[in-house]
Amino acid sequence: MKCYKCELKGEDKKAAIKLQNGAYCKEHFLNYLEEKIFKTIRKYNLILESDTVCVAASGGKDSLTALYFTFLFCKERNIPMFALMIDEGILGYREKTEKDLRDFCKKFEITLHIASFKKEFGMTLDEMGPITLEKFGRKPCTTCGIFRRLLLNTKARELGATKLVTGHNQDDESQAFIMNVMQGHQKQNAGLGPLAGLNDNEMYVRRVKPLYFVSEKESRLFCLLKGFNVEFGECPYVTYSYRADIRDMLNLLEEKYPSTKSSIINSFLDISLELKQKYNNQNTNSNNSKFKYCSVCGEPCSGEICNACKLIGEIGCKRPKAKQKK
Repeated sequence: MKCYKCELKGEDKKAAIKLQNGAYCKEHFLNYLEEKIFKTIRKYNLILESDTVCVAASGGKDSLTALYFTFLFCKERNIPMFALMIDEGILGYREKTEKDLRDFCKKFEITLHIASFKKEFGMTLDEMGPITLEKFGRKPCTTCGIFRRLLLNTKARELGATKLVTGHNQDDESQAFIMNVMQGHQKQNAGLGPLAGLNDNEMYVRRVKPLYFVSEKESRLFCLLKGFNVEFGECPYVTYSYRADIRDMLNLLEEKYPSTKSSIINSFLDISLELKQKYNNQNTNSNNSKFKYCSVCGEPCSGEICNACKLIGEIGCKRPKAKQKK
């Protein structure tokens, strides 16, 4: 294959990747990806000049891609930013990605903060997993997701962030939408999108997704072309997850019917406003407030007690330092 942009200029250069809109050489692919990500940030107002930005980084390909382009975007505009890693305590996996992330942040002089399950909860995910699976039938991925979301929000907030960048890409978001549809969780779909969540809340750092229209294939190639040290292996707990089944199904459909994932994303965006309006109205309570707060820890939640506090009660692990209740 030849790069179609080079051919337009009368040049003959081999393509590095073939996408739906044409084939690109290394130089034109890198330019294309930067333009696409920056366009997403600007179109959806993901990062403003008044923000302090925290990037949720694991050291994997997607988080490094998000961290790199957020770094470039913020540096050009003198917007303060830093990285935050959650160490779940997955032996033989997380220590490798942590090293890659530390090296990356050192190279680009990005401040890195690390919070761990062991320090905050007194147990690693490896220690929690068997308890929740055997006693309560709760998969390790569910336990991990609940505690990761809690720590990302509380730590980002404590560090002064107003936006939390995540590395969710087009593949992740199409999977999430289909999962929620198949499980009957349409309310959760209302909170999806490049700017996640339904409303602003001073206790909740809004999550933003600059890679929303970037495929996993693109982020993988980007890291390879840039020469980033990155582990491409999967988390060992992925085999427990429902998401893995949805991922495999969508990958098969994408191979047979190209653009399946982007079509899912665009279909969601067509109805996202209606979904947000519907569930915003349902969330309003008798005090005309759209938010509830956990009676135990004071964090925003949808019920009387948040999922993290319920999980802590099940496992019997340590509770993170109490935050001031709302």
